[in-house]
Amino acid sequence: MPKGYWVANVDVRDPQAYEDYKAANAAPFAQYGARFVVRAGQQVAAEGDVHGRTVVIEFPSYADALACYESDAYQQAKAIRDPISTGRVIIVEGYGD
Repeated sequence: MPKGYWVANVDVRDPQAYEDYKAANAAPFAQYGARFVVRAGQQVAAEGDVHGRTVVIEFPSYADALACYESDAYQQAKAIRDPISTGRVIIVEGYGD
């Protein structure tokens, strides 16, 4: 079964409040087996636009990645993030996992 991934590109306007989001997302991420592959390291925009943070999160399956995003616990965390950041989250099925 292929793994699932979140690929997030985010600009954070309030880093202190973003810490609250990170604390709130810990429980749903643990519940759905999330593992950070990339968490806001150095980056270069080789093509296209870049956001301040790029995050890649791996899940055991595409279904787990979707279920985590749609869970009440994650939606509560997202409600903390939404007013203090802009960006996008793409949920994608892995290849050859």
